[in-house]
Amino acid sequence: MDAPIGVFDSGIGGLGVLRALMAELPRERFVYLADNAHAPYGERGDAFVLSRARALARQLLEEHAIKALVVACNTATAAAVRALRAELGQLPIVGIEPALKPAAASSRTGHVGVLATRGTLQSAKFLELLRHLDGATRFHLQACDGLADAIEKEAAGADPAKTAELIGQHVSALGALGRGPGQIDTLVLGCTHYPLAWPLWEARVAGAATLLDPAAAVARQCARVLAERGLLRPPQAAGDVQIFRWLATGSPQAVQAAVARWVEAARRA
Repeated sequence: MDAPIGVFDSGIGGLGVLRALMAELPRERFVYLADNAHAPYGERGDAFVLSRARALARQLLEEHAIKALVVACNTATAAAVRALRAELGQLPIVGIEPALKPAAASSRTGHVGVLATRGTLQSAKFLELLRHLDGATRFHLQACDGLADAIEKEAAGADPAKTAELIGQHVSALGALGRGPGQIDTLVLGCTHYPLAWPLWEARVAGAATLLDPAAAVARQCARVLAERGLLRPPQAAGDVQIFRWLATGSPQAVQAAVARWVEAARRA
């Protein structure tokens, strides 16, 4: 029960999921592994992403003896989560996927925009998810080339203007936003990097559509899985604080800055 939960992403994007996990599971310990030496995953092939996912899961198991794994990356979930579950036996594994079902349920116009990496949108898992949804909703798909990379670079100190520019381009490519007939009234952020730029999305959308981020749903699912398996950490003595560690396969400075900005600041708030 006292073992940590492992969380990995291609870079800093999964920090939004980590933040939600820490809020949902305040007694747990976490190890976050950013594979930023190989980011972004979204424009690479499935075989490469599967290879990296296997390596990261193995590292978290062997070096940190994790009790559960959260794949905090849409592209890695699509490419690798089934194989990881088959190969890692009893280890509980929770993935993330674009919030298509909640979007279809909440949309009033029946038009939903999905912004994700090319790898996610072309994956068999995503296409299967689309096929199983009610055909009454029309999904408008937009591959956001370059956006995850821009957010990674912004965390390392780059000008956020590039991120804002790409968000504007990709949202415009979807079509008209709004609450009227034929307009897109719901936007699914289908890459864990994207919600880290939430204020830029809000500025671009300007209330014309609802933005959806699945991080909180992933945290709730992780809590359910741990509870079902009797793996929740027991109540701690007074004064015990939640502990997490972060690791990076590439530049530690970029991840350190992102952790300070998007995780530690949220904990202090």
